[in-house]
Amino acid sequence: MQLPLTGSCQCGAVRYEITKEPIVTAVCHCLECQTFSASAFSITMLIDADAFNLIAGELNVFERPTAAGGVAACYFCPTCSNRVYHMNPEKPELLRLKPGGLDDKSQIVPQMHGWVSSAQPWVEIPTDLPVFEYQHDMQAFIDKRQR
Repeated sequence: MQLPLTGSCQCGAVRYEITKEPIVTAVCHCLECQTFSASAFSITMLIDADAFNLIAGELNVFERPTAAGGVAACYFCPTCSNRVYHMNPEKPELLRLKPGGLDDKSQIVPQMHGWVSSAQPWVEIPTDLPVFEYQHDMQAFIDKRQR
């Protein structure tokens, strides 16, 4: 992966860079992600908060409950409303970047699938990746990285 990764919101008013490799990239099939992405799933890159640099623009935030019973603070462009990242207020050291805004989308390589219990029946889930019926087990990837 060639760093920094750069990206923007849909209208370009918000620009950002990522200075460290993501901890893990995950596909989420929960109903909330299907709704917000207007698709069958959403993709998240879990990154260290200190690796995210806002280069241009400002972000607004709203909070919503998660399917796992927590809270997601959702940061988005105030002009086009494109989501840039989510953050769990109980773990502010980690961000869940929405990588569809990356300038080089070839850097998006999923390493797991979560909430497959809600996956649309026509979506083919790879058999060579970790799969979770409900919440992703991202903690295992965090622990592995810290060793």
